[in-house]
Amino acid sequence: LLLTFEEGEVEWKTLGEVCELQRGRRLVKSQLEDIGAFAVYQNSLTPLGYYDKSNVQSETTFIICAGAAGEIGYSKSCIWAADDVHFVVTPDHILNKFVYYVLLTQQHLIFGQVRRASVPRLSKTVLEKLPIPIPPLSEQERIVAILDKFDALTNSITEGLPREIELRQKQYEYYRNRLLSFPRQEA
Repeated sequence: LLLTFEEGEVEWKTLGEVCELQRGRRLVKSQLEDIGAFAVYQNSLTPLGYYDKSNVQSETTFIICAGAAGEIGYSKSCIWAADDVHFVVTPDHILNKFVYYVLLTQQHLIFGQVRRASVPRLSKTVLEKLPIPIPPLSEQERIVAILDKFDALTNSITEGLPREIELRQKQYEYYRNRLLSFPRQEA
């Protein structure tokens, strides 16, 4: 609902009109490490490995264009985007994180545009044609702040709930053992 706007409420442009989509650069498997400074994204949102350089700055939206084509990621830290990844470069009046959230709302449309072949692919042209709203920067900041809070709450529930269950299980075991321990009677 935060990203739903009435007719005439905001200006609508295509992603390609307001942002630059850049393609990552190819790395070969032998260049990757198991541990390193910068995660390398190739054909999924799971890093393929690590590299000693980055080609994408922090706080950037990226889209997988082969393999898990259509998956949308956002990196808080610098990364290496390989050649099957496009990343979004935004002008000063558009927040990159705002673009990320807008693209997430259109993910079903993006998935519908993936060419299904031996390796699923998504073209840059499809991404550039996606319509995005352009509210004032202050409104983008407000929307991003609210969605970030929801995201944090959701993640803390998924992280915190298993921990809480574990603590309650230990508490149950403690009281069960205390209640079922009877003093030995001497004969």
